[in-house]
Amino acid sequence: MPDRRSELRGARYRGDGAAIVAALNGPVVLEDVLQLAGDALQIALAQHVGGAASLATACVERLRRRGWSGDDLLAEQLAATLGTGPAPMLRRLAVDLDELSGILEGDPAHGGGRVDRQSGEVWHASAIEYAREIGEEDDALTEDPERWLWVEPEGSRDSFRDMEGFIGTVADAALARRLDTALGGRRPFRHWKDALSAWPDELERWYGWSEERRIGRAREWLADAGYTAG
Repeated sequence: MPDRRSELRGARYRGDGAAIVAALNGPVVLEDVLQLAGDALQIALAQHVGGAASLATACVERLRRRGWSGDDLLAEQLAATLGTGPAPMLRRLAVDLDELSGILEGDPAHGGGRVDRQSGEVWHASAIEYAREIGEEDDALTEDPERWLWVEPEGSRDSFRDMEGFIGTVADAALARRLDTALGGRRPFRHWKDALSAWPDELERWYGWSEERRIGRAREWLADAGYTAG
């Protein structure tokens, strides 16, 4: 799955609708990549690629059935692209949701950042500080509320809950016990990956699970601010 997910991600990045449909018609399990697939299929639909509409319809149905954070929002956006639902009352902004999620779930003591309301570019706090240090940005620009959408980090609480939820999907009882032990000890995030390292397939499944959850939460946060990624 990791190479197949990367293939789909690469096709979306290139804006290659035909490659997106080919990836989703291959061995990729749609349920495992719904957030990624929903965004990618909008590109394929815009390019009128054969088979995109049926895949998008299936994606809408599965997003609504799954009901994770951000799933309903993406289902509405995809249905609007299909012409089977009303357009969401949100402004489009070309935001990388993976980058946004990295700020949202960062350390509240040292993280933070912003999104450019014009371009959708995501800036981490370190990049903002560097721009100011080298004179590429002044106080007036930094404090312009019309230019920036500021992002306050919310910490790792949701990521911890993702790990708790993932344990319930693990079929191997021994691994499930190891993961539960990792969460109950010190430095749970480090010990979690250590525990999964002996099960590479489950480790990759965890990366996909975590990505879907994080991107969905970032999508919800962006919608609360009045925007939709696109």
